[in-house]
Amino acid sequence: MKTTLEMPDPVFRKAKAKAAEHGIPLRQFVTEAVEEKLAASQAQANKPWMKSFGALRHLHNENVRIQKIIDEEFEKIEPEDWD
Repeated sequence: MKTTLEMPDPVFRKAKAKAAEHGIPLRQFVTEAVEEKLAASQAQANKPWMKSFGALRHLHNENVRIQKIIDEEFEKIEPEDWD
């Protein structure tokens, strides 16, 4: 089936370059990309329990920051511990 796609120029250029790197036409590259995206969506739909994994990923940087503060605090030697 023929269709017309509209995409931002930078995305088009990257896709065209990747297709050329793989030695395939752009239409094949786009078809494979859509197939992969559909397969990934289907795989995730078959595993609803996966939604909860990574749900707190946005807190990772905050956890790292807090752990650094804790580590720095425990590295300090209090005067009463010098003896």
